[in-house]
Amino acid sequence: MDSEWLRRFAVPGGDSAAAGGTALVCFPHAGGAASAYVPLARALAPDVAVLAAQYPGRQDRRHEAPLDDIGELADALAAEVRRGTEGPYAFFGHSMGAVLAYETARRLRAAGQAGPRHLFLSGRRAPALDPSPHDRMLTDADVMAAVRRLGGTTPAVLDDPELREMVMPALRADYRAVGRYAWRPGAPLDVPIGVFVGDGDPVVTVEQAGAWRDFTTAATTLEVFQGGHFYLDRHLPAIARSVTGALAAPAGGPAARPGVRS
Repeated sequence: MDSEWLRRFAVPGGDSAAAGGTALVCFPHAGGAASAYVPLARALAPDVAVLAAQYPGRQDRRHEAPLDDIGELADALAAEVRRGTEGPYAFFGHSMGAVLAYETARRLRAAGQAGPRHLFLSGRRAPALDPSPHDRMLTDADVMAAVRRLGGTTPAVLDDPELREMVMPALRADYRAVGRYAWRPGAPLDVPIGVFVGDGDPVVTVEQAGAWRDFTTAATTLEVFQGGHFYLDRHLPAIARSVTGALAAPAGGPAARPGVRS
C-alpha cells in the first residue's frame, strides 16, 4: 500500500511476527506531513511497517489545495485504506491526526469493514460536544502563535517570510479543519485504544486524554510522558516499545494500568 495518500517508510526486514504482521498507518498533526513519521518508522523497524498519510497541500502535494474539513479528509483516507490494505493494520495519530485516525476508523466500521485492530491516539483530548478553545484560530497571527507555543514547527521557518508563506496554506486549512470539527455522537468503537500524552501539554490534560476510554468497548491504556505537546520527539524508543507490545498482544487482552514515563 503506497499511493498518493499513503507513504511507506519502513518495510519489515526481520521477525515481523513480533507485531503480528500488522502495518501502522500514521496520521500527521496540523501543518504536518508524512515525513513527520520517519523517526517513528525507524524506531519501529524491522518489526512494524509504517505508512504515513500525506494530506494535500504539503511536500510533494504542495500544489494541491489543502482540505479544511476533517470529514472530507477522513472520507478520503478511509477509501484509500479500503482500496489498498492487505492484512491487519493499526492507526496512530498525533494531535489533529488523532481525530482523523478516530474518524477514519468510524467510517471503516460504518462501511462494514474490519477496520484497524488498534488505535494509538496521541496529544489530543477525547471528542466532546463543546469544541476546544485551543482549536479556534481566527487569524494567521493566531495560528503562528499557537504553532510557536506547541513547538511543532522550527522557529526559523516561521521567521523566514518565504518559508512561512510555503507552510501557511496547510496550517490555515488544518486549523480551520479542527476549529470546525463537530463530533457527532454514535456507537463506540470496539477496537483497543492506546492513549499517549505529555504531562506538560498546554492544550490537553491527562484527564481529557484519558476520556478516550469512553469511545470504545474494548481495552484502553493511558501512558503519560514527561514533556509538552510534542513530547514524543523525546520518547520514541518507549513509544515504539508500547506500540510493538500492543500489536503483539492477543486481541481483546486486558487493559494495562495507566503509567507515567519519564
